[in-house]
Amino acid sequence: MSATTADRDEFVRLTDPYRRELLAHCYRMLGSVDEAEDLVQETCLRAWRSYDGYEGRASLRTWLHRIATNTCLTALESRARRPLPPGLGRPAEAAEEPLTTPLTDVPWLQPLPDALVDPANVVAARGSLRPAPVAALQNLPARQRAVLILRDVPAWRAAEVAPLLGTSTAAVKSSLQRARVRLDEVAPEEDLVEEPAGATDREVLHRYVAAFENADLDSLIDLLRDGVEPEMPPYAQWYRGRADVLRFLRARVHEKGTPRMLRTRANGRPAVAMYVRGADGVLRAHSVQVPTVRKDSPARVTAFLDPEVPARFGLPKELP
Repeated sequence: MSATTADRDEFVRLTDPYRRELLAHCYRMLGSVDEAEDLVQETCLRAWRSYDGYEGRASLRTWLHRIATNTCLTALESRARRPLPPGLGRPAEAAEEPLTTPLTDVPWLQPLPDALVDPANVVAARGSLRPAPVAALQNLPARQRAVLILRDVPAWRAAEVAPLLGTSTAAVKSSLQRARVRLDEVAPEEDLVEEPAGATDREVLHRYVAAFENADLDSLIDLLRDGVEPEMPPYAQWYRGRADVLRFLRARVHEKGTPRMLRTRANGRPAVAMYVRGADGVLRAHSVQVPTVRKDSPARVTAFLDPEVPARFGLPKELP
């Protein structure tokens, strides 16, 4: 075995434990799983090319995060932000009307399968992988976004973030302050509250699934809190409040017959993939739904209405 091959094997052995953490970092930066995976690959390629120059003055983890962050910053120079529907306008008023044409030209935020990231990283993230906080981050300038993520998720000190971004500690502190002010402007405070997922989330999801699979509209409405907000990218329409959600559900809950639901995990939360029956009787993938639970009830339900999404979670396109 050549020295080059041995060096590469050693590099892979040392860096592989950080790949899932880097994927979560790139996902927060870009809001896209597809792009995050590409950028982790690019990060590892850049790291390998410069591995001879790595002198160990910073930890390998810090060194890889610096490369990943700068790779993301370069990518963001040519990327539009990835929103969720509330980031595009006010809630819809005619909840009983059909959904409009999906906005396929919008680069929507994508859901993140938990299987792609370390469970320990999900716990340490303290809720920052949820769809709403990640979408809120997309409103920040790229460098402010990087500062906020590095300060709040791995909880690095300003003095540690500064050399990673090639700037001063004072500049990092100033950027962090501006980022938090901007988040206060674009996101409701409760969207940014970090709550650990636990047994309550699983119980709420169980009741949510049972209500849908039994077409039990009354139980579903009882479960929802008054300020619930469902959103359904790639449709721009979203709704606020139980009254509007009730009108929306009454018009649609029986529309495609009784669905089937498969449990999964997305964005650090219990989630569910929905399958609906076509005219031929076949149950086909319809969406992945990520409820955000507060006070024993879904406060927000992000339903990614794309039949291709469940496959990213290792789920089939059709059910028997």
